[in-house]
Amino acid sequence: MAKNRIHFDISERKVLLRIFDIVHVLGLLYVMGIGFDFDYFKINAQHWMWSVVLAVYLTTFATIFELYDLQKASRFNVVVKNVIITSSVTVLFYLLTPFYTPTLPSNRLQIVYFFLAINVALLAWRYAYITLISAPRFYKRVVLIAHGQDVDAIVASLQKSDPNYRVIGYFNTSPRDGRIIHSLEIDSISISEISRLAKETNVSEVVVGAPLSEGMTVELNNQLIKLLENGIPIREYTQVYEELTHRIPVQHVEKDFYRYFPFSRSNQNKLYLFYSRFSDLFISVLGLTFGVLLLPFFLIGNLLGNRGPLLYTQKRVGKNGKRFKIYKLRSMVKNAEKDGAQFAKSKDKRVTKFGRFLRRSRFDEIPQFINVIKGEMSVIGPRPERPEFVKDLIEQIPFYEIRHLVKPGLTGWAQVNAKYGSSNEDALEKLQYDLYYIKHRSFFLDVTIIVKTLSTILFYRGQ
Repeated sequence: MAKNRIHFDISERKVLLRIFDIVHVLGLLYVMGIGFDFDYFKINAQHWMWSVVLAVYLTTFATIFELYDLQKASRFNVVVKNVIITSSVTVLFYLLTPFYTPTLPSNRLQIVYFFLAINVALLAWRYAYITLISAPRFYKRVVLIAHGQDVDAIVASLQKSDPNYRVIGYFNTSPRDGRIIHSLEIDSISISEISRLAKETNVSEVVVGAPLSEGMTVELNNQLIKLLENGIPIREYTQVYEELTHRIPVQHVEKDFYRYFPFSRSNQNKLYLFYSRFSDLFISVLGLTFGVLLLPFFLIGNLLGNRGPLLYTQKRVGKNGKRFKIYKLRSMVKNAEKDGAQFAKSKDKRVTKFGRFLRRSRFDEIPQFINVIKGEMSVIGPRPERPEFVKDLIEQIPFYEIRHLVKPGLTGWAQVNAKYGSSNEDALEKLQYDLYYIKHRSFFLDVTIIVKTLSTILFYRGQ
């Protein structure tokens, strides 16, 4: 069988982007130092710390400003904006860092050259990445084994999560379902065609999205074993889905959920729990201090834009299903729920103009630091939901109550990845993210969530 085409997985491409961002920036600065009259930044053994500090700032702010979001990294118009913002903030922090960076030059044009060099290096490399690495020659070509009625949803979820992931054909495990997936332009293939398609198109892997009891015949398994013998990986759909989307596909695991879902050891790790509580208190004190400084602005904005109480409380469901009162800055008109509890919607008319600013900046959640200090919430965790909605969601969505095993949070994996829940479908998507967090809860995932939250605030994308 022909060798598989080269493909970079998600983690490999993110590492590649980080390494080459640094290499190209430092490389161009090194060339400028040799060939031009540029002596502000030098790369040598004596000043090695200058390069380290620049690399740390660059990767940190590039993460915050979404240069490593693969969906956005494949669109050059988005990349240009994010590169300019990243380089601007990086240069600003670099210039203001004492001791470990060069002293400010007498010729201020040197700073301009420094800024332009970072931009040129990043834009040139990212253009090459989009042209070469994101090109079709590096697509991951996949054959899908699944029930015909599930193909649409499976293919859409995989290709949406990874722009370089391409399902080129599927085998329908339901012989009585002859449906063709016209909308996605994917061919239905027979058992005998699986090996031929794998040879002709250099398939990267086979994804099995059907339970063993549904259509996985001896003949089909024999075909898959032949592919396995020829070096083509075969993986189960839920594993691929979790890896690509960072969500738990509860709607596909059902009866096998507890075997499939090993809880993170961090949920019982005393050192992690101590770190989590300490960071909760530390961040809450900072957050409330910031809120007090902005209090005059909130009072004036509320007086002019909301015309009513500044704060409001609402019952929410916390850890182990216990109810508590949440504190928030009011963002809706008075008596917003006179007709009963309802999900907030996009462009909700009940939200005031000042309230919309509070929501998009996420300033409305500052009072929740009080709940964190009281121990009812954590800084990071599933979003606390209202009892009226929880009762219905438990009945309609499998394993919904599992999200109550940890404290709810001001921000979380679902909050930074999913849109604001306005339906049961949105609630299911949020649950998938919440369960992923509970399963993989760790210090590094917490840091990732904090960085993504900063990105949400800076890009004014709160909901």
